[in-house]
Amino acid sequence: MSYNSFEELDVWKRACRLAVDIYESLRKCSDYGLKDQMTRSSISIASNIAEGAERNSKADYVRFLHIAKGSAAELRTQVYIAQQIGIYKNAQTTKFVNELKEISSMLQGLIKSLAPKS
Repeated sequence: MSYNSFEELDVWKRACRLAVDIYESLRKCSDYGLKDQMTRSSISIASNIAEGAERNSKADYVRFLHIAKGSAAELRTQVYIAQQIGIYKNAQTTKFVNELKEISSMLQGLIKSLAPKS
Protein backbone atom coordinates (compact mmCIF):
# COMPACT_ATOMS: atom_id res chain seq x y z
CA MET A 1 0.00 0.00 0.00
CA SER A 2 1.48 3.29 -1.07
CA TYR A 3 0.30 6.67 0.13
CA ASN A 4 1.91 9.82 1.50
CA SER A 5 -0.48 10.68 4.30
CA PHE A 6 -3.58 9.45 6.08
CA GLU A 7 -5.42 12.46 4.63
CA GLU A 8 -5.36 10.65 1.27
CA LEU A 9 -7.26 7.63 2.62
CA ASP A 10 -10.92 7.49 1.57
CA VAL A 11 -11.81 5.71 4.79
CA TRP A 12 -10.33 8.57 6.84
CA LYS A 13 -12.21 11.16 4.74
CA ARG A 14 -15.48 9.29 5.19
CA ALA A 15 -14.90 8.88 8.92
CA CYS A 16 -14.30 12.64 9.25
CA ARG A 17 -17.45 13.40 7.26
CA LEU A 18 -19.42 11.01 9.46
CA ALA A 19 -18.15 12.71 12.63
CA VAL A 20 -19.33 16.07 11.28
CA ASP A 21 -22.72 14.57 10.35
CA ILE A 22 -23.09 13.08 13.84
CA TYR A 23 -22.27 16.43 15.44
CA GLU A 24 -24.76 18.23 13.20
CA SER A 25 -27.49 15.66 13.85
CA LEU A 26 -27.08 16.05 17.61
CA ARG A 27 -26.77 19.84 17.70
CA LYS A 28 -30.14 20.28 19.45
CA CYS A 29 -30.04 17.03 21.44
CA SER A 30 -30.53 17.58 25.17
CA ASP A 31 -29.48 14.04 26.17
CA TYR A 32 -25.94 15.15 26.96
CA GLY A 33 -24.72 11.72 28.10
CA LEU A 34 -25.60 9.97 24.85
CA LYS A 35 -24.59 13.01 22.79
CA ASP A 36 -21.14 13.02 24.43
CA GLN A 37 -20.66 9.27 23.89
CA MET A 38 -21.71 9.47 20.25
CA THR A 39 -19.54 12.44 19.39
CA ARG A 40 -16.55 10.86 21.13
CA SER A 41 -16.92 7.54 19.32
CA SER A 42 -17.43 9.29 15.97
CA ILE A 43 -14.24 11.31 16.45
CA SER A 44 -12.39 8.20 17.60
CA ILE A 45 -12.83 6.45 14.25
CA ALA A 46 -10.96 9.04 12.15
CA SER A 47 -8.52 9.85 14.96
CA ASN A 48 -7.39 6.25 15.35
CA ILE A 49 -6.93 5.86 11.60
CA ALA A 50 -4.69 8.94 11.64
CA GLU A 51 -2.78 7.95 14.76
CA GLY A 52 -2.11 4.45 13.48
CA ALA A 53 -0.93 5.75 10.11
CA GLU A 54 1.65 7.92 11.84
CA ARG A 55 3.09 5.09 13.91
CA ASN A 56 6.38 3.54 12.91
CA SER A 57 5.21 -0.05 12.47
CA LYS A 58 2.56 -1.95 10.57
CA ALA A 59 1.66 -3.79 13.76
CA ASP A 60 0.84 -0.50 15.53
CA TYR A 61 -1.07 0.72 12.49
CA VAL A 62 -3.16 -2.44 12.40
CA ARG A 63 -3.81 -2.19 16.15
CA PHE A 64 -5.15 1.35 15.76
CA LEU A 65 -7.27 0.32 12.78
CA HIS A 66 -8.85 -2.35 14.98
CA ILE A 67 -9.54 0.31 17.60
CA ALA A 68 -11.16 2.48 14.90
CA LYS A 69 -13.27 -0.49 13.85
CA GLY A 70 -14.34 -0.99 17.47
CA SER A 71 -15.33 2.67 17.71
CA ALA A 72 -17.44 2.25 14.57
CA ALA A 73 -19.27 -0.68 16.20
CA GLU A 74 -19.70 1.35 19.39
CA LEU A 75 -21.20 4.25 17.42
CA ARG A 76 -23.47 1.90 15.49
CA THR A 77 -24.87 0.64 18.79
CA GLN A 78 -25.39 4.19 20.01
CA VAL A 79 -27.22 5.10 16.78
CA TYR A 80 -29.63 2.20 17.37
CA ILE A 81 -30.17 3.39 20.96
CA ALA A 82 -30.71 6.97 19.74
CA GLN A 83 -33.42 5.68 17.41
CA GLN A 84 -35.10 3.65 20.16
CA ILE A 85 -35.34 6.68 22.44
CA GLY A 86 -36.65 8.95 19.66
CA ILE A 87 -33.58 11.03 18.81
CA TYR A 88 -33.29 9.58 15.28
CA LYS A 89 -35.95 8.61 12.79
CA ASN A 90 -35.67 5.38 10.77
CA ALA A 91 -34.17 7.10 7.70
CA GLN A 92 -31.42 8.79 9.68
CA THR A 93 -30.63 5.57 11.54
CA THR A 94 -30.41 3.66 8.26
CA LYS A 95 -28.13 6.30 6.75
CA PHE A 96 -25.71 6.25 9.69
CA VAL A 97 -25.75 2.47 10.11
CA ASN A 98 -25.06 1.91 6.40
CA GLU A 99 -22.17 4.38 6.44
CA LEU A 100 -20.72 2.79 9.57
CA LYS A 101 -20.92 -0.66 7.99
CA GLU A 102 -19.13 0.68 4.89
CA ILE A 103 -16.42 2.30 7.01
CA SER A 104 -15.97 -0.93 8.98
CA SER A 105 -15.66 -2.87 5.74
CA MET A 106 -13.09 -0.39 4.42
CA LEU A 107 -11.13 -0.66 7.65
CA GLN A 108 -11.16 -4.44 7.38
CA GLY A 109 -9.84 -4.19 3.83
CA LEU A 110 -7.07 -1.85 4.96
CA ILE A 111 -6.17 -4.22 7.80
CA LYS A 112 -6.04 -7.11 5.36
CA SER A 113 -3.83 -5.12 2.96
CA LEU A 114 -1.34 -4.52 5.77
CA ALA A 115 -1.19 -8.17 6.84
CA PRO A 116 2.08 -9.96 6.10
CA LYS A 117 1.96 -11.82 2.81
CA SER A 118 2.38 -15.57 3.19
